[in-house]
This record gives sequence, structure tokens and C-alpha cells, in this order.
Amino acid sequence: MTNEPISITAIASVSALGLSLQEAWDNYKLQQHFLQEKQIGDTLAWVAGLPEHAKAAIEKLEASDSKYSNLDDTVLFALLVSRMAMDQAGWTGQDNFGINIGSSRGATALFEKYHREFLEENQSSTYASPTTTLGNISSWVAHDLQTQGPEISHSITCSTGLHSVLNGIAWIRGGMANKFLVGGSEAPLTPFTIAQMRALKIYSKMDPTESQGFPCRALDPHKKQNTMVLGEGASVACLEKGITDNALAIITGIGYATEPLEHNISISTDAICFQRSMKMALGDLAAEEVDVVVMHAPGTIKGDRAEVLAIEKIFGERLPALTTNKWKLGHTFGTSGMLSVELAVLMLQYQEFIGVPFVSHETLPKKIRKVMVNAVGFGGNAVSILLSRE
Repeated sequence: MTNEPISITAIASVSALGLSLQEAWDNYKLQQHFLQEKQIGDTLAWVAGLPEHAKAAIEKLEASDSKYSNLDDTVLFALLVSRMAMDQAGWTGQDNFGINIGSSRGATALFEKYHREFLEENQSSTYASPTTTLGNISSWVAHDLQTQGPEISHSITCSTGLHSVLNGIAWIRGGMANKFLVGGSEAPLTPFTIAQMRALKIYSKMDPTESQGFPCRALDPHKKQNTMVLGEGASVACLEKGITDNALAIITGIGYATEPLEHNISISTDAICFQRSMKMALGDLAAEEVDVVVMHAPGTIKGDRAEVLAIEKIFGERLPALTTNKWKLGHTFGTSGMLSVELAVLMLQYQEFIGVPFVSHETLPKKIRKVMVNAVGFGGNAVSILLSRE
């Protein structure tokens, strides 16, 4: 496999920040979060749901084809953003590009619905199996876009989206495809999913009046409790071989690593997996060449601190500017890494650093040339992507 650069020629998302790159950028520049307390089943929880105009777009898409009425939101989200990205990149179905869109939790809402019906009626719906399999995201996107290229789905917890990027790059550099649509989709705002996160004791219980108005304190080194908040959404990017004239950003480095498990959600104190993935992504590049790191930083005490320690180990005293977006749009599990890539692309494009309002950013980059994006999943499964505009 060669190390030739890969161009991102389009990126599209739907999240709490809205539907377009411009809308996302406008909302990133606001010093406010997009989290709300909502009733999820029988419990009240902080979540980051889609805005009403985004929900309307999803409903319109669902009504466009009778076959779409039985699909989970994870699939519908992916269909919407894939259409947007394909249009933005100028691709057609005849390009026969590859598709790799993953999800950490998959069709959570439908799985809960069908399992509840099974417990009540002791029989299962015909749609239960085909609409809850992980493979049905990329396959429905391929159907919708009428492409005949390879389509792959996978689940690698919270690093799922960035693993899609790795897969797309591997296919392109391996000469098996020239273009790949990659990303993640997540719709985890369901009673069972919230209950699982609360059982882990990592979900936010913050009273905004006691937290300067921010329920998720991602990257805050002084927080005394875990403050993770879930969000929903999807994000995909169009990857093309080499450096294209219409590139939004260039992928110049990739890294990945795992570390031995002590328990199911463990990560070492100084995130050895992140140290390895960042070092691999840097390659021969001097660490001081990186201007910004968009961190995974989910808002948990141990997770945030471990990643900061790993960054300090790799970058030494000359740290790049550190940021995260989870305080603003929640943790979207498998989509989160792709939304971080989107933030990185926007900062490169507009040459403006987006920080965290309740964190002191001592040194801000005068120019943003290179941005590293991190993601990690349960069990220390880390990915680092290095992006550049040059």
C-alpha cells in the first residue's frame, strides 16, 4: 500500500447543528450548546437531537419511497447525507464508487421496538431481522444512489466512522477503487441506550445552573463528575485518489492502534492506544507541524484526562491547540469521528479555531495548516487522521 494523499471532495452531515456545512459553521461560531433535556421513555435526560427542519427533511425522504417506511433512523440519516455528499462531489451512480458507512449501536430504536413486541406477543415481525442487521445501512445507501461498487458496513464502537475512512483509503491505495463514500450514522436516543450509559455511570447529571450552563463539560480538567451526553446524527465524506482540484482537505496521515483490555470499557491512564495512533499518523512529520487536535474527549473524567496525557506524551511542551465538539452536539458514538473531521475541515477552510468556551486556550494557532482528528471506542480502539489544506 502506498502513502499517496487522499482528497476529501465533499462532506455532509445531519446533527444537532443542522443540515449544511454553512449551518454547522454558523452554529460552531456560537458560544452555546445544542443540548436539551428531553423525555426519553420514562426518564428525563440531556440529549442532542436533530432540529425540526432536519427532522422534516428526514420525513420527506422517508415518504419518497414506500420501502423506506420500515427503515431505522440510522439508515434514513445515512441516506439523506449520502445524497447531499454525492451531489456536492458531482458523483453519479455510474462512477461505481465504494460505500462504507458504519454504526456503533445500529438500529437501536427498531431493535427495542421489535424485542418489546416479541416479549408481549411471543412472535417476531417479518421486518425485524432485515431492518436491524448492521449491513443494512450501506446496502440501502447503495440502493438509493444506484451505484454498483462495493458496499461495507461495520461496527467498531465510537471509532466506527474513522475506521470507515481507513477502509476507504485502503481500497483506494490498494488499487481496488478510485472513490469511496465513507462515514457513520447513529440514532441512539432511546430508553435502553440511555439506560446502558447510565449503568456505566458516565452519563451527565449536570445541573446547568451549577455548570455555567454547560451540561457536558468535555475537555474541562476541573470537572468532578462524568458529563457525557448522547447526540444523534450522520456524517459522510467523499474520498478520491490523489490531490484533486476540488479538495476540501487532504488526508496526509492515518494511524490506528488498540491496547490490551483490563475490562470492557477500559483505556489506560495515558491512553497508549492514542499515543500509538497519533505517532503513526504523524509518520516522519515533526510534531510541531500540527496546529490543532480535535479530540475524542467524550466528557468523562478518565477518558478526557487519558487523551490529554497521550497528547502531551506525543507533542511534548509545544502542544497544538486542543478542542472538541461534544460539549456542543453530544457524543454521537460511531458518527462522532466524522463530525470531528467536519469540524477540522471547516477550521482549515475558514482559518479560524473553534475552542471550548469553558476551557482556557493558552495558545491559539495564527494559521491552521494541519489538524489531527482522534476517535476511540470501548476497549481502547483508537484512530487518528491527519488533515491538511496544502
